[in-house]
Parts: sequence; structure tokens; C-alpha cells
Amino acid sequence: MKLENSHQLIIDNVSRFIDLTELEKQKYMSLLTDIKVKKKTFLMQAGDITTYEYFITKGCLKVYTLDEGGAPHISMFAVEDYWTGDMASFMTIEPTRYFIKATEDSELLGISRANYDLLFQEIPKFERFYRILYQRSLISYIRRSNHSISLTAEERYIAFKRKYPNIINRITQKDLAAYIGITPEFMSKIISKVNRM
Repeated sequence: MKLENSHQLIIDNVSRFIDLTELEKQKYMSLLTDIKVKKKTFLMQAGDITTYEYFITKGCLKVYTLDEGGAPHISMFAVEDYWTGDMASFMTIEPTRYFIKATEDSELLGISRANYDLLFQEIPKFERFYRILYQRSLISYIRRSNHSISLTAEERYIAFKRKYPNIINRITQKDLAAYIGITPEFMSKIISKVNRM
């Protein structure tokens, strides 16, 4: 069976952790919703209840919160072959604190809470897949928290550039500064210094 590129991408992602039969692949894809988000528009805003877990097939999105002064604090960028959303809101059906905004025209596949539950009933091995996905997400969050405490802003920038070479040229310097946790002006100085090394 020939799959659309977007469906092939998600099947390849899932297949890194579990093996699926052709029927299971078809069933999984039948539970997914195609979602398009234009650049500079929101997929989700603080106060919303997260109704989907999202897989990016095209584009780039940023996930962030706002502090009391209204300044953004970006927790992640999500590009092709990444999952995003707010797992806590999705699981607890409570309002999210996060905003997810497209920085490029983006295409996603979403699984609703009802279809997520149905998926586990019909293909139980997906519990393993999502457990691994959530474990990896937690590990990433812990590492990022440790980096923000133990590394300098310059070291955080170098680590980001090394770990995410496919993202660094797709985001603005202002957004990068909000991710690193510094002002855009200081970000500019760090980039200049690192580029001279």
C-alpha cells in the first residue's frame, strides 16, 4: 500500500518503537485528523483544553508560555517528525498554560482524546509507543531544565545549534533568545562571538 508522505512520516516515526501490520497502519491512519495552520496563527492558546496530540508533517511551530510581564518563554520548537501539544491538559482535560503558534505554514496529524482511547483498545501495542514517547519527552524536559541551570547562555546556544541543526535557520533570533532565556540583544552578541570562534 502506497502512503501519502504525511502518513508515511508518522508510520516511520511509530515504527521506530513498535511493529505494525498493514491493517494496524490503516486503522491508525483512520483515527488521525489532518490539520493545517497558517504562519503566525495559533494551534492552541493558554486557557484552551488540549483536545489533540499533534504530529508535525510540515512546517515549524513554537510552544511557549507568557510571564507576568507578557514576555514569552519558549519551551520547544516542533518541526517535521516531531510531536507536540500539552500532555497534561490532554490527559487531565484541564486548561493549558501554553501557546502553540506556527512560525511557518504547517501541516499536522492530530489524534483526538476519543480516538487515542479507542486506539489503545483496538491496538494495545500503541500503549508501548506512547509510553516511550512520553518518557523521551520527560527526559528531554529534565535535560533542558538542567541545562538552563548549569550552562551559560553561550553554552546553551552552542548546545541548541549542535542538537537542532535542522531548526536553527528556521527560527528568528528573537525566538531563539526566548528559548535560550536571554534578550535578543544579548543573543546577537553571543551569535557574533560564536561565529568568530
